[in-house]
Amino acid sequence: QVQLVESGGGLVQPGGSLRLSCAASGSSFTSSVMGWFRQAPGKQRDLVASITNSGYTNYADSVKGRFTISRDNAKNTVYLQMNSLRPEDTAIYNCNTKRVGSIFWSGSWGQGTQVTVSS
Repeated sequence: QVQLVESGGGLVQPGGSLRLSCAASGSSFTSSVMGWFRQAPGKQRDLVASITNSGYTNYADSVKGRFTISRDNAKNTVYLQMNSLRPEDTAIYNCNTKRVGSIFWSGSWGQGTQVTVSS
């Protein structure tokens, strides 16, 4: 069973930046796809960005050019650098993992980290 621990959220003004971290354990990190999701109040959880074990990245249109996902396989950690933040980026952010080639993300969710963008 994979364990995921997110951190790095907080309150930031519009236009500001945050860097989220997700430490993963209990799975084969180096052979996994890692993803960042977010869920705003009253809305569904959406995939924001993903990165394969070989470093190929994919982003939701709403964050392209502003967010950057990266991973450190030696530390079993995935990051989300968020720049030019907007109020609509306010949400709980979670990471998750899946095997390469699978369409199903893990059923294990961490506690998430709250990001609030407000002046």
